[in-house]
Amino acid sequence: MPAVEMRRWSAAEVQALPEEPGKRFECVDGELLVSPGPSRTHQIALSLLMRALDGYACLGNRALVLPAPLDYVLDPFTVVQPDISIVPTPQGRAPTHDEESEPPVLFVEVLSPSTARYDRVVKRRRYQREGVEYWIVDIDARVFERWEGDSDRPEIISELLTWQLAGHPDVFTIAVGEYFARVHGEA
Repeated sequence: MPAVEMRRWSAAEVQALPEEPGKRFECVDGELLVSPGPSRTHQIALSLLMRALDGYACLGNRALVLPAPLDYVLDPFTVVQPDISIVPTPQGRAPTHDEESEPPVLFVEVLSPSTARYDRVVKRRRYQREGVEYWIVDIDARVFERWEGDSDRPEIISELLTWQLAGHPDVFTIAVGEYFARVHGEA
C-alpha cells in the first residue's frame, strides 16, 4: 500500500476522492493509504468473525458490529475504514444518526500481504492513540493479535480468543483453530 504522493492529506481530501472499484482510500496522520480489494479468503475470514461477533453483540442489543467500508474520522488528518468495528448501543437501540453513536470500542483488521505494514504499524499506532482495542486477524499464521492500551507488543492468541464488551453479561469466545479451519475450508 504505497503512498500515492509524499504530501500531507486531510481526511476531507481523502473522503472527496472519487471511488475506484477495488480500492480503499484511508489516511493516517496525513499519510495516504491505498489498498487493493480484498481476497476471497479475507472476505471469508471477515464474514465468519462478523457473524460470531454479531451473535454476541445482539444479546440485549448491546452493540453494533459494522463492516467496512465505513469512515471513521479520528482527526482532521486521519480517516480509517477498519474491516470490522464494534460500537456500543447503551440504550439497546441503533443510533439514528452518526453524531449520536458511541465511540467504537473495537477495531478489527484482517491482514493481507499488501496491508500488513500499515495494519501492524501505521494504523495500529493510531488506533492505540485513539484508545480503541485492536485485533489483527493473521490468516496465514492462524493467530489473532490483540493490541490494548499503549503496549508495544500484542497478545498473540492461537487457542481461545475471549473478549467482553463493557456491561455485557457474557464473554465472547472463539476457538481460534476451528475458526481458521473454517476460513481455509478445512472444516
